[in-house]
Amino acid sequence: MSANFATEVVYLFTFCMGGLAFAAIPFVIVYLLSARGTRNTADKTGQAIECGIEPIGDAWIRYSAVYYLYALVFVAFAVDVLYLIPVALVYDRHFAWRDFVELLLFVGILSLVIVYAWKKGVFEWKRQKTTPAS
Repeated sequence: MSANFATEVVYLFTFCMGGLAFAAIPFVIVYLLSARGTRNTADKTGQAIECGIEPIGDAWIRYSAVYYLYALVFVAFAVDVLYLIPVALVYDRHFAWRDFVELLLFVGILSLVIVYAWKKGVFEWKRQKTTPAS
């Protein structure tokens, strides 16, 4: 085993341990800083301490599917930016026309996401009328 290979293995091990530390440290910090007490007033001993405000209603709220579709459109264009920035940095160095055509194809396909969302009514925020229970 050469010294260069051993150095690379040490670097790989260090990066893996650093990644695990970045994943585990937030859990440890939250565990150490979280409140462990409960309210002991008005027969609410099982209720966790949050911010001091009494909870109103049920925790299970129905969200419209429009919120999820809107989030998918956002994710599609976040991926678009992640792809376009590196391509734009090396654009026009080697294959200018091929790169330009690839960019047009990629942006064209992603623009179909907007057309699809527009046709589905994702960008129309309609408030649903709720009828009081009688």
